[in-house]
Amino acid sequence: MIYPEFLKKDDLIGICAPSAGVGHKLEAYETSLEVLKEKGYLVKESASVRRDDVRSASASRRGKELNELVKDPEVKAIICAAGGDFMLEMLPYVDFEAIRKNPKWLSGASDPTNLLFTVTTMLDVATLYGFNGAGFTFEKDKPQKVFFDYLSGKTNTQHSYKTYNTFLDTINDIDDPKPVRWIAKNDVEFSGRLIGGCLEVIDKLIGTRFDHTNEFLAKYKEDGIVWYLDIFNKSSYDFYLSLLQYKNAGWFDHCTGVMISRPAFPNVEDKKLDYIKAADKALGKIPHICEMDIGHTDPAMTLINGALIKVSYSEGKGKIAFKLK
Repeated sequence: MIYPEFLKKDDLIGICAPSAGVGHKLEAYETSLEVLKEKGYLVKESASVRRDDVRSASASRRGKELNELVKDPEVKAIICAAGGDFMLEMLPYVDFEAIRKNPKWLSGASDPTNLLFTVTTMLDVATLYGFNGAGFTFEKDKPQKVFFDYLSGKTNTQHSYKTYNTFLDTINDIDDPKPVRWIAKNDVEFSGRLIGGCLEVIDKLIGTRFDHTNEFLAKYKEDGIVWYLDIFNKSSYDFYLSLLQYKNAGWFDHCTGVMISRPAFPNVEDKKLDYIKAADKALGKIPHICEMDIGHTDPAMTLINGALIKVSYSEGKGKIAFKLK
């Protein structure tokens, strides 16, 4: 596994918008820039970042702006400006050979799974799932501290949080904390090579020329594979069927454990098959933990695609820790 060069003070971070622009949340984006600069980093912003559109630019333009940051030797890390729905359009325009020759930390969450998952499984380059460019604030220091620690090479342990806000609360700037309780059948501990992302995005990569999942899983099967699955708007039925699809594709053959998020938009058609029961039914004896602090609820842990992870759970709480080897 290739781990890009860690960042130092005054290093340059590139921000581009391979999915949506941040025009609808410019205030949050400006705050994020202030936070990055307060942390000691310089910022280089691509031309389409501030567009107020579900597509920041044409697919080819988005690819070009990403490639320019990849090829710029001064840029040490690249953060996707926002999530969205249409990053898959721009993947054909990504210069993956340039990324192979110039590995640098790529960060994003949700739709940027298209890029992060593909880069890690195709190129063996570790990527960060946790923050988009408009997601940094001065108040949320603990999850941000972990993210910035990871960028600089410190891999501290992350513990489950005490409370969380739903995705809707977060985007509407409502503070309505709910108690965190991870859910698993028994106390459990598992470890292995981590891979995953937003479930809806991964589904759409299957069978495309960007799908190198089976090669990645075969290469690291001796480590064991830990999956993390961030549910955005899948219903509990659809979630169950996706798990079966992955299982029947052999993706869980060497799986030592599965980390499952809280759904951003929960939709349970039948209480007999809610998200917890769906995971239990589909995964069977594969250890799995639901309602984890990953994905679209806030706060969320930063996850390192491609790294070795150790996950521990007991009585509703838990922790994760990484080794970069």
